[in-house]
Amino acid sequence: AGQGATAAWCALVLGLALLPLAVEPGSYATVLLTDIAIAALFAASLHCILGPGGLHSFGHAAYFGLGAYGAALLVRWLDWPMGTALLLGPLVAAAGALVYGWFCVRLSGVSLTMLTLAFAQITWAIAYQWDGFTGGSNGITGVWPPQWAAQGAGFYWLVLALAVAGIYLLRRMLFAPLGWALRAARDSALRADAIGIDVRGVQWAAFVVAGLLAGLAGALYVFSKGSVAPDALGVSRSVDGLVMVLLGGMQQLAGPVVGAGVFTWLHDTVARSTDYWRALLGGIMLLLVLLFPQGISGFAQMWQARAAIKNKAQEGAP
Repeated sequence: AGQGATAAWCALVLGLALLPLAVEPGSYATVLLTDIAIAALFAASLHCILGPGGLHSFGHAAYFGLGAYGAALLVRWLDWPMGTALLLGPLVAAAGALVYGWFCVRLSGVSLTMLTLAFAQITWAIAYQWDGFTGGSNGITGVWPPQWAAQGAGFYWLVLALAVAGIYLLRRMLFAPLGWALRAARDSALRADAIGIDVRGVQWAAFVVAGLLAGLAGALYVFSKGSVAPDALGVSRSVDGLVMVLLGGMQQLAGPVVGAGVFTWLHDTVARSTDYWRALLGGIMLLLVLLFPQGISGFAQMWQARAAIKNKAQEGAP
């Protein structure tokens, strides 16, 4: 089953990579898929601490926005190339996660949730009010990919490659000793501490990794849109990430990827079809949650498991 899932994901990535060759140059499909890839990386980074870590964050957009602003400022103020901005921008987000995470891992439950929200609001307020540095409410504009990436599907391929690499890195981490220690700390912090696991250290490390990859998503976002504004740090961005994770399912890393694809596609489709798209989108989200309480990916996994049990039962019958 594991090999089949790996083959299916590889086929999906290959199909997405070949898609620009099958559509017209500048097709809107590549633009939408670019947005989905960035959203998938952002949602997967949140899942890293939300699912296996059990750390509920309402302020994950802080790291997304720090990565976006970090990349934009490097380009606009220092005139550095996109490659350098994509490398250092996420490090700005990781530095923010390093500082914020030090405080957050010392709390749990509602207190943790409110602290993550408070840090996100502080970051948003700095970006919104520091006109001379961040551009204030107008943000930073004119941050576009270089000519080699702007032509054809170059930027789309770059985003797809980095998003796939980031999600693969998360998967490797979650099935490495750090990931198992993170799950142990989630299930029982006292028992994990008793067997020698540094609970706060493990959770802190997960915060930094999640912040780094959320920052990478933010850095890619600013080049895809050509600008960044304080709404990249807003509460609504964090809520969107939570919706993606919950919609796809928290049981496995495929959940936030599926949830990001469905949410972004629905958001784009509904927003272009009616002026009351927010109410309609909310209704669709409610319906999906009622139909798939364990998430879309979780439902598919459960259906697959039931089908496998049924097949084994039929094979064993006389």
